Amino acid sequence: MSALVWTAVGSLAAWLWLLLGQGFFWRTDLRLPPRGEPESWPSVCVVVPARDEAAVLSESLPSLLAQEYPGRAEVFLVDDGSSDGTGELARELGRRHGGLPLTVGSPGEPPAGWTGKLWAVRHGIGLARAREPEYLLLTDADIAHAPDSLRELVASAVTGDFDLVSQMARLRVESVWERLVVPAFVYFFAQLYPFRWIAGKGSRTAAAAGGCVLLRASAAERARIPDAIGQAVIDDVALARAVKGSGGHIWLGLAERVDSVRPYPRLHDLWRMVSRSAYAQLRHNPLLLAGTVAGLAVVYLVPPVALVVGLVTGAHPAAAAGGLAWLLMTATYLPMLRYYGQPLALGPLLPFTALMYLFMTVDSAVQHYRGRGAAWKGRTYARPDAAPGP
Repeated sequence: MSALVWTAVGSLAAWLWLLLGQGFFWRTDLRLPPRGEPESWPSVCVVVPARDEAAVLSESLPSLLAQEYPGRAEVFLVDDGSSDGTGELARELGRRHGGLPLTVGSPGEPPAGWTGKLWAVRHGIGLARAREPEYLLLTDADIAHAPDSLRELVASAVTGDFDLVSQMARLRVESVWERLVVPAFVYFFAQLYPFRWIAGKGSRTAAAAGGCVLLRASAAERARIPDAIGQAVIDDVALARAVKGSGGHIWLGLAERVDSVRPYPRLHDLWRMVSRSAYAQLRHNPLLLAGTVAGLAVVYLVPPVALVVGLVTGAHPAAAAGGLAWLLMTATYLPMLRYYGQPLALGPLLPFTALMYLFMTVDSAVQHYRGRGAAWKGRTYARPDAAPGP
């Protein structure tokens, strides 16, 4: 058997394993766990770190202020050195919309050993602790919540006795590049951190989605959040790992009415979103980078290549193995496309999107070794601590 046949068979074997042995990562039916009505509703403080978010704040912040929550709740927006009037706009929105009490604070520039976002989160949690909340909702400034979002999150946490409940916000998919890249982004994340494994107390897999994290305040103190993860670029995974590592029970699933309002109209915008943290995910390890590139090539690129080359050269076993692997790949991607309301015809294009992610990952490493690291909104973290693996 030729090398092409062996490689195609290896890719097919990998897809059989991914289909059945990777926590059914491709299923998109994991929503908030079953929940009942708590006897008494715990107090909640919402912490929103925001840096130069004036363009999206008018859509997101009013949705938090309008939360229909039966217990005591208030919002703390932390203006992380914005230059676009984010803090002033937040105060104006608070006056205009009313609803939950709003406090706008600013922590100043982060010291060495801290990312800007986590320094802002630290400041927000510090302000919130004066209210002695039982839960903290950590949410990004570009996330819009349905009116009952906080109520449903808290009900799930209380009913399931979870220390952390996180929802992967539904990202925007309107431009051509968003349609190609965004569903695959969530698909790859779920493949790396299967949601069904995360809730298992005996599993080491831990992850959260930073746009929407409900965290029990006592669990945050036990895990030393955010001080224990102050330099983490992939802060949501690091947070979940710290909480689970300290004995916490965590849950992650897909959202139905928690949406990101941030647009990514150009490929450049999406490229920057992925590449700024991809090499950190690989712990800045060249060997892991090489293995990832090889793995992406074998798993995602070999199937269509084997099918086409096999048909052209008459290597029918290679064509059959490659075609079946491509079929399995496409089948596992279709549920995510349905979740995002995208045409199923985009399914066979996943190898092309995977190739873009391969280039984004390599570019992330190149930027790291050029000293630009995880550049984001005017700050560069040249050598941040890597987020822990699953």
